[in-house]
Amino acid sequence: MMRLLIFGTFLALVGLFLHLRFVRATRLGRPWSTVVDLVLVVMWMLALLGIGSGELFDPAWARIPAWIGLSWLAVVLYLVLGTTLLGAVTLSIRLAAARTRRESAATRLRVTRAGSAVVAAVSVITVGYGAFEAAYPKVTHTTVALDRLPSEFDGLRVALVSDLHVGPARGADFVQRVVDQVNQQTPDMVILDGDLIDGTVELVGQDLEPLRQLSAPLGVFGVSGNHDFYADDGGKWLDLWETLGVSVLRNQREVVTRYGVGIDVAGINDATAPAPYEPDLGAALDGRDPSDFVLLLAHQPLQALEASDFDVDLQVSGHTHAGQIWPLRYLVRLQQPSVEGLDSIGSTTLYTTRGAGAWGPPIRVAAPPEIAMLQLVRD
Repeated sequence: MMRLLIFGTFLALVGLFLHLRFVRATRLGRPWSTVVDLVLVVMWMLALLGIGSGELFDPAWARIPAWIGLSWLAVVLYLVLGTTLLGAVTLSIRLAAARTRRESAATRLRVTRAGSAVVAAVSVITVGYGAFEAAYPKVTHTTVALDRLPSEFDGLRVALVSDLHVGPARGADFVQRVVDQVNQQTPDMVILDGDLIDGTVELVGQDLEPLRQLSAPLGVFGVSGNHDFYADDGGKWLDLWETLGVSVLRNQREVVTRYGVGIDVAGINDATAPAPYEPDLGAALDGRDPSDFVLLLAHQPLQALEASDFDVDLQVSGHTHAGQIWPLRYLVRLQQPSVEGLDSIGSTTLYTTRGAGAWGPPIRVAAPPEIAMLQLVRD
């Protein structure tokens, strides 16, 4: 509840900023000024409903208004960016006019009115496109060359799914769509790389039921993400996943055998997991033969920094969403060593999926969702 109060206060201040920019600065007359203010208030309420859905409010009735409210947050992002840029333009006009001692009020008003209309239209259109893009994750195909991969595993096909964020804006139908796409690929192994939900087991748990249908001859493996610990005890979520047929790796490893030869499949908890669920790569790899190939499941790409110290061959991660909504990807680069796709961190090969779902706004702009099919080949 405190988190909702803080967010609501912040969003109200942002709404005040938008009122000043779109109503006061444009000198918008009635009834349009009333319409704009009414939209700001209603969307503020729906956004709060969206943030609380899955944790305080039951998505069974709240999901549609929550979807609208959370989508509004993406519109707000572009409105703020656009009007800030517009403010810089009008300030430049004012400074240029002051140097020549000319009056610029009328010019600035015309620019503000026209610019505000453009910003509003572009924001809504962009988010509309982003809503469509986010709704339909595509299967991508990537070949990963690995020099220590046993020849018996050459050509291994791994389906990597991360960041479903089921709950506030996505339900069982979205999970079913992802599961169907994965099964159509007939992978040898399926990996669920964390952040499957946003909410409590009580309110959201049933939405993960389609995961029970996942099938792969070498198994379905999963690890926790940061969001799996936010609204509920993360251990309860991991227990639920196991009832759905997922082999959850809690700082553990399993030996997967193919044609009589084994590799280590290890998994660690998220980098920010609270006690008693802190990640422990040493425990996950304890007792293994150092000459064996190891595939590591770790939600955040930054966990590859430690993985490299342990000579992990391949780490698969999610978390970044490739920024999810442009231009946020440039902020992700400040916190993670990789944003998407194949990379090398020291001696470790890293693949970071953009994720299949979306956190917060069910919107993706210039960061399309993916179900990553990785084909491991011997280099």
